[in-house]
Amino acid sequence: MSTILGRRLGFGSGGIVGHLGTPEVVDLAQSADELGFDLFTLSDHLHSERESLEPWTALSWIASRTRRIEVGTNVLGLPYRDPPVLAKMAETLDQLSGGRLVLGLGAGGYDHEFSAFGLTVRTAAEKITAQHEAIDILRSLWTRETTTYEGEQFRTSEARISPRAAHPIPIWLGSYGPRALRLTGERADGWLPSFGRITLEQAVQMREQVVAAARNAGRDPDAITCACNIAVRVDPEGEPRPGLVTGTVDSVVEQVLEVVGAGFTFLLIHSLTVDEQEVLARDVFPQVRALAEERGLVGAGSGGTG
Repeated sequence: MSTILGRRLGFGSGGIVGHLGTPEVVDLAQSADELGFDLFTLSDHLHSERESLEPWTALSWIASRTRRIEVGTNVLGLPYRDPPVLAKMAETLDQLSGGRLVLGLGAGGYDHEFSAFGLTVRTAAEKITAQHEAIDILRSLWTRETTTYEGEQFRTSEARISPRAAHPIPIWLGSYGPRALRLTGERADGWLPSFGRITLEQAVQMREQVVAAARNAGRDPDAITCACNIAVRVDPEGEPRPGLVTGTVDSVVEQVLEVVGAGFTFLLIHSLTVDEQEVLARDVFPQVRALAEERGLVGAGSGGTG
């Protein structure tokens, strides 16, 4: 069963890796596994001008070639896979990986991708409705003998999967708008925005909406993993900008701690090379963990990397 639940400090790798060939992607995942990263993810842009991998196929292969690192989608475009089919795909990958799946789910923000494939293109309101219904269907199929569901966007009739999921599979939502953030607080196990698309200040404001929605729904906000996609590079000549943490080791450590202190305790470092991963695992993450615990930003013994 996934250990990536709640407010614990963790680090991930992967994300958008279109600059890498397939062997390099596998090398990156295996390196992350060996270095103690907690999660390896792949994005889901199938219609793209840059090279891409279909994430489910690639993550299945990666799971078979790693030992302990969890694997996740960052995030799935909902129109590509109907929820009942996705429920079975997720159950199978989670089972084969030994319970290492984190399901990142997006409502589908890039309409031109779905239009190009002849798939459903929804309005903004319909996207959130579809995402809500997808979560209902996924969790029902994972836990109930049969699922009959009549929604605005999806429906099933006595659908079943066997075996059902052996444990709750974490669902993280990549969400930004008010309705999507409210849904995240009410129903999701994690929230996964991308810095660069939004600033840290905007992310903090959005996180407050997620937390408020969780409390209004009677949930413990600390049970929701607040993750983020962010680039981190150790480069003494580098200049930080939105979405990019860079500079000397000490500067990088302090910038990462600022993100953690803002409530984002799971950082997914995208588009790394193996060498960059080694530098972060050796020089940055141990300091971040120690200082985060010392400053009370996370609980003691909360991590796995380093």
